[in-house]
Amino acid sequence: MSNTTAARRHDLNLYRRYFELVAAGSKTIEVRVKYPHLADMAADDTIRFRIKGTAEVCDVRVLRVTEYEDFEALLDGEGPATVNPTSPRDEQLKNIREIYPPEKEALGVLAIEMELVPAS
Repeated sequence: MSNTTAARRHDLNLYRRYFELVAAGSKTIEVRVKYPHLADMAADDTIRFRIKGTAEVCDVRVLRVTEYEDFEALLDGEGPATVNPTSPRDEQLKNIREIYPPEKEALGVLAIEMELVPAS
């Protein structure tokens, strides 16, 4: 694939507690497993986050995507406050691993730095 590909939009679900942090602009790093459909996410892409089962959405612009070996390395590299400013590191690690079991974490993990796109 060439570097001239147009920016894309990704539609992702988010738990309400994390959605509210993104919508407030205080969560600037989204943590995801490197699933095939996310492997080509890049700067300038847009993510539309939705609270599953609702019409609530917010859009963010991707600033960068950084791959890490595991969630611990990601939290150390990015800083827990960027992932969830309301929760200590150990609690975040526990919560992330409840969402993503070890076999998912083994796929590689992504730190997606983002900024809120003002609602139009």
